[in-house]
Amino acid sequence: MRDKVVITCAVTGNLTTPDQTPHLPITPEEIAEACLGAAEAGAAVVHIHVRDPATGRPSMELAYYEEVVDRIRTRNPRLILNLTTGPGGRFVPSEDDPKVAGPGTTLVAPEKRVEHIAKIRPDICTLDLNTMNSGGQVVINTPGNVRKMAKVMREAGVKPEIELFDSGDIALMHDLIRDGTLEAPCIASFVLGVKYGFQPSAETVLYARNLLPAGTEFTAIGIGRSTFPMVAQSVLAGGHARTGLEDGVYLSRGELAPSNAVMVEKARRIIEELGVSVASPEEAREIFQLPSRGA
Repeated sequence: MRDKVVITCAVTGNLTTPDQTPHLPITPEEIAEACLGAAEAGAAVVHIHVRDPATGRPSMELAYYEEVVDRIRTRNPRLILNLTTGPGGRFVPSEDDPKVAGPGTTLVAPEKRVEHIAKIRPDICTLDLNTMNSGGQVVINTPGNVRKMAKVMREAGVKPEIELFDSGDIALMHDLIRDGTLEAPCIASFVLGVKYGFQPSAETVLYARNLLPAGTEFTAIGIGRSTFPMVAQSVLAGGHARTGLEDGVYLSRGELAPSNAVMVEKARRIIEELGVSVASPEEAREIFQLPSRGA
């Protein structure tokens, strides 16, 4: 195990719905407050999606991202901000013609998916390498599109967090390092619990860890009921930790988490019970090789 573990809190996500929990932050103000509360509880990094305040549905609106980031940076400039680039990659084939997009498709040009990254320049942003079945739909991240998105991130000076949903994604990660698309050492996350991807277990975490390029800082993310078990497993395997209402809505069996901050508090207790300290934002910046940010 490592001496210092970075906690990331993913406060709202793309797939968690308001009918799953009344505590899901929706508006830019609510999302920013959730991030600030998570930081007070011990998160050094917050992972941010935005939503349409009127409907609660996922959004890619630049203005919402700008408002969330401005609210956070005004009050906590040291907190590490990690913005998603996942939305815009989902394809739903129509019933009549599978090559035609049906309702629910979000697929857009890769450059559109990173417009907010070029504008806002957060500390980190996610870069998904998965092309896979997701429920009855398909998520598409072709190597060519990934390279286009990574180029925008590199030119903006933003470090990608590589999202890995299965072992083939790690093979692609190696290729992207070899051709200079990605610069090692990288930050990566294993997403465990999506139905047709990596499944949450100690064996999966160790297997995936052992496939990573040398020097990669990693986090094992558990979805749903595996959220907190994977906090422990990630730390035991030498990685970092993530929790939040994007990943799961329950604090324990049958008990809805009242906030993202309370989920971070539980993750912190697990980490500290294992004898490991939680990294501050300044320490996390050093671990992830990010520029420092003053008060």
